[in-house]
Order: sequence, then C-alpha cells, then structure tokens
Amino acid sequence: MGFMNDAQIWTMIGSFTVLMFSTLTVVSTLFVRIVRSEIAGLRTEMNGQLGGLRTEMNARFDTVNTRIDALDRDVQAIVKRTFGLDRE
Repeated sequence: MGFMNDAQIWTMIGSFTVLMFSTLTVVSTLFVRIVRSEIAGLRTEMNGQLGGLRTEMNARFDTVNTRIDALDRDVQAIVKRTFGLDRE
C-alpha cells in the first residue's frame, strides 16, 4: 500500500549518507578558509604592531644615546677643568 521495498530503503539511506558527507565537507572547507583568513589578518596586525614597537624603541634608544653622549661630553669637560688639563 505505500510501503517501500528494500531497494528503495537502501537508496534512501545512501542518499542521506551522501547528503550528510557533502554537507560536512562543505562546512569543514568553509571553516578552514575562515580560520586561515583570520590567522592571516592576525599575522598582519601583529607584524604592524611589532613594526611600530620596533620604531618607537629605536627612537627611544637614539634619545638615550644622545643623552649619554652629552653626559660624556660634560664629564670630560669637568675632568679637564678639575685637573687643569685645559690649561696646557
């Protein structure tokens, strides 16, 4: 009366299995693409941040080096004046 025979049941099971595997494949492929694009964006952002940090630290090190050079000059002038080395 409307019942399916064994061949129709196995055809439905096979169709459902193919549908489930194809859905799983599509979802996992899209997930991998999204994860890769997010990692690439994070990598780009991190490289930008590290570049900015490197630039800032180099500028600060240059400032410290300039101050040390000025301090060295001042100490040399004090030593020359104290020990009379500038009278030669």
